[in-house]
Amino acid sequence: MVNASEPFIVNTRCLAYHGPLLYESKILKVYYPDEPKENIDVNEIPEELRSAVAYLIHYKGWKSSWDEWLPQERVLRWTEENLGMQKELKNAALQALREKKAGAKLGETGEVNPSTSSAKRREPVKEHAETSSRSQKKSRREADEKDDDLQSHLDVKINVPDILKVQLTDDWENVTKNSQLVKLPREPNAATVLNDFKSHYMKRRLSNAEMEILDEVIQGLTLYFDKSLGSILLYRFERQQYLDILRAYPGQEPHELYGAEHLLRLFVSLPGLIAHTHMDQQSINVLKAHIEELLRFLAKNQKIYFIESYLNSTPAYEAISRGI
Repeated sequence: MVNASEPFIVNTRCLAYHGPLLYESKILKVYYPDEPKENIDVNEIPEELRSAVAYLIHYKGWKSSWDEWLPQERVLRWTEENLGMQKELKNAALQALREKKAGAKLGETGEVNPSTSSAKRREPVKEHAETSSRSQKKSRREADEKDDDLQSHLDVKINVPDILKVQLTDDWENVTKNSQLVKLPREPNAATVLNDFKSHYMKRRLSNAEMEILDEVIQGLTLYFDKSLGSILLYRFERQQYLDILRAYPGQEPHELYGAEHLLRLFVSLPGLIAHTHMDQQSINVLKAHIEELLRFLAKNQKIYFIESYLNSTPAYEAISRGI
């Protein structure tokens, strides 16, 4: 029997984490920090992984462009126990997204008024008092749980590739310092970006459960974008343009009019938005993993989805925008 703590060897079949889920994989290379680096270019290994054993992983059914180096703790042996864990993670992720979707229908706060059900029927005074006491205790427990959930939500960190951090800085400078604007409507728009990413992601031969999760994420991001653009994602100088474009294209949603420049702003704002939702940690992990994949996709295709130059605004526009 193989010791679970022993390092893998090349060509070993295994399970590897990609985001919060496990996928069938194969070991392509093994890196040992204290041994000669035969057939390995150390520069291709992320710096944070160079101090311990690491593996170059190929995910079965995925293109080689998805091959990546992983630390030892994210690679599991091909055992019945771990296969069971793989199935449980997929089912849990799917169930979490379904519950999130269902939970949204309960109301904005997600809280239950302890007196609501009792108000619908007459109860003896003693029974009502006991029910109220239990409800108060339950409310206190729920409040404590909410505080814990909020803290975990506030700890969400999305890793943005350096090239997109530069993109964000240039975007801010163009609009706020140079008084320039993104030409609207954008082509490709945010809908095209998300659909292209979906097609790219589907090349992995997704299961039905994974496909449903991907659809939920794309739909959720589209909704977030449409709801937050006008109130959160715009700089003050862009608000008049926003009003103008909505008047010029009645009936169209922001994801049909704006592009990658504003979609990228959404991703850096999401940690704050998530803090005000009732998503559980599993749903957050799934969303985070997909967003980071999408950010890598945008970084790789930056020249396709981001404009090279912004429009100079007119003096008339500048005068109007200052009054908004």
